Amino acid sequence: MKLALLGSTGSIGTQALDVIENLDSDVFSIAALAAGKNVALLSEQIKRWQPQVVSVYGSAEADQLSTLIDTSNLEILHGEQGLIACANQSQADRVLNAVVGSAGLSSTLAALEANIDVALANKESLVIGGELVQQVLQQSEAKLLPVDSEHSALWQLLMPHQSQEIEKIIITASGGALRDWPLDQLHQASPQDVLKHPNWNMGARVTVDSATLVNKAFEVIEAHWLFQMPYTQIEAVVHPQSLVHGMVEMCDGMVLAHIGMPDMKVPIQFALTAPLHQPMNTPRMDWVGQSFNFDSICNDRYPAFSTLLQAAEMGGAALAALNAADEVLVERFLAGNIPFTQIASGLEEILERYTPTALTIDTIANVDQWARQTAACL
Repeated sequence: MKLALLGSTGSIGTQALDVIENLDSDVFSIAALAAGKNVALLSEQIKRWQPQVVSVYGSAEADQLSTLIDTSNLEILHGEQGLIACANQSQADRVLNAVVGSAGLSSTLAALEANIDVALANKESLVIGGELVQQVLQQSEAKLLPVDSEHSALWQLLMPHQSQEIEKIIITASGGALRDWPLDQLHQASPQDVLKHPNWNMGARVTVDSATLVNKAFEVIEAHWLFQMPYTQIEAVVHPQSLVHGMVEMCDGMVLAHIGMPDMKVPIQFALTAPLHQPMNTPRMDWVGQSFNFDSICNDRYPAFSTLLQAAEMGGAALAALNAADEVLVERFLAGNIPFTQIASGLEEILERYTPTALTIDTIANVDQWARQTAACL
């Protein structure tokens, strides 16, 4: 299988390459790599995997890369068009989209339009463009394969069952680094506090989004599109141990649960090898003395969660506005320019100022720009 890996230098991308390293090298190869500005790491990946085409953030990064590697058998592209070319013009059999942010939507659409399966780790493809992705899927022979641990769990649980058997699906949230902090101290949390995720090793934005539960709202929205489930049949609960990754409640009241040690390499590998599970050297569950706790999502602690779901119910480009605003607000928090609690209050204010707009690629771009400019001044 030839794989195009978008976001190869990020957390999911580097773990995906580790996974492929441990799979059968005769089965998997890398047709394309796309990264942002980490040219040094990308150059090492190119030397190891010998892709035919790569893409970087901009022309400056492309020029820098060309000084670090032999380019005689390599096409170097950049920008959004470079991402799209890696997705649909690299002769890949499957695209693993691990790009962070709204930039991942266009390459997801491009791959699906070219009838190429997409292993999706880019939440924004469905969060801001779910309706557009669904329209393309209806005309495409390609499939979306979930990479997130929660959606991979639900995918596996739902596989053998028909829709009429399902009462609801349940997504679990770790609660983030501040889940046990007193509410009146949340505004004092520093970036260092928030980035100390208790269970996972993720990128900075995703870790902050885990603390606000923006990330979990995104996953509820993803589940809505991935599994064609109404929001009334999707529940999210806080599960501090992060051992139960997803549950499905059947129409007879029985609940199926997907349980395993927290390790992103497991769902990454399954997205590449499904429907078969392949051997993997990962930590195993020690069942003795193990406990499982579940709590409801407290709106006072996680107000951004309900704001995102309110935008999801509105439809149109509302989620494009909140996603863009969240990127800016998280960056401002990490830079020490706003308190942690202003991320949630800023998202609420953006939604209040948002003018309902129909969803198209053009309106996404316009709303994205408006939301970024507005969030930068809140």
